Amino acid sequence: MLVDLIDGQCRSCGSQLKIVAADDATMDVECTNEECCDSYTVEIDAFEDGGIKYWPQVMAASGHEAWE
Repeated sequence: MLVDLIDGQCRSCGSQLKIVAADDATMDVECTNEECCDSYTVEIDAFEDGGIKYWPQVMAASGHEAWE
């Protein structure tokens, strides 16, 4: 799942992020810029959405219930 640039961007180069995995407390993100390719773990509310925009969608896409 891609993160809207207005919500967050790569801390290294400012490019768009892709959420590649999530668990009950964190999300793993990767930069979409092929020259940067930075990846790191962020908290579920890292994009200042209170954890209600991206995290539930990523959890549902991976087959997990968000409240498990």
